[in-house]
Amino acid sequence: MDHVVELITVAAHPTAVVRAATTWHDFPSLWKGMLDEVWACVHAAGISRGCRNVMLYLDDVPTVEVGVELPESCRLTGRVVASALPAGRVAMTVHRGGYAGLASAHEAVVRWCAAHGQPLAGPRWEVYGPHRDDPAEVTTEVFHLLA
Repeated sequence: MDHVVELITVAAHPTAVVRAATTWHDFPSLWKGMLDEVWACVHAAGISRGCRNVMLYLDDVPTVEVGVELPESCRLTGRVVASALPAGRVAMTVHRGGYAGLASAHEAVVRWCAAHGQPLAGPRWEVYGPHRDDPAEVTTEVFHLLA
């Protein structure tokens, strides 16, 4: 799939997340439990809509934040904490299709930035569109913060 990359400036978006330092090998088996923990917390706080799922990769360890965008503040408990998606200039693309193809979206952004002299700051994240049963209808926004 060809990914169209664009430069935009984004505002910080408040999130509720569980943060972890893990390995790329272990992360695939951890993220769902982390996300379920966040959803249980925000549901208990009375929020059930308007929260897109997010994954923020702060570094290459990886230190990750898995959670949801928050449309309003709420009481957070346990390991779920308030955070925010970064603000600033980003290179972004929209990935259409199954999640297995997300790596190609990130690679497209990194290649585009290298080709256009746009240094990366490190943090990158994904914002997931609404759930669709058909993987071909799934959209995920991929962002890389610029230095």
